[in-house]
Amino acid sequence: MTYRVWVALAVALAVVDQATKLWAESRLDLHQSVELLPFLSLTLGYNPGAAFSFLGDAAGWQRWFLAGVAAAISIYVIFWLRRLARGHLWLSSGLALVLAGALGNLVDRLRLGYVVDFIHLHYGGFHWPIFNVADIAITLGAGVVIVLFLFGSESTH
Repeated sequence: MTYRVWVALAVALAVVDQATKLWAESRLDLHQSVELLPFLSLTLGYNPGAAFSFLGDAAGWQRWFLAGVAAAISIYVIFWLRRLARGHLWLSSGLALVLAGALGNLVDRLRLGYVVDFIHLHYGGFHWPIFNVADIAITLGAGVVIVLFLFGSESTH
């Protein structure tokens, strides 16, 4: 597949991310949990910071800083995808997932000034920070890229 296909898939997943966030905002009240399973709830939250609310209590400059980081990563990943030889299915998939997540959260930062989160994993007294589809894409994509770099890249044959 060409890099254009990977970018198109990333944009499509970013659209899915945005659709789920719009749904969450239309159906959930802020900070009110709706339990789906004993370990999974939907809880609407707004994160003006980065992962785990890092910089969340900054004075507002973090919006533009984090948007700039997401934009720079997106541009870098697009150029990386463009340079990849065909046959790098796993690396291209991982990069497309990272791109999708970066774009999904970038749209939130530019449009709202914060990221919309709503997926809440918990068990007993343990609560994982609330996240979204873009965060899942970034985590999976980064994991694929890291595994490939640590344990060897795929062949282009």
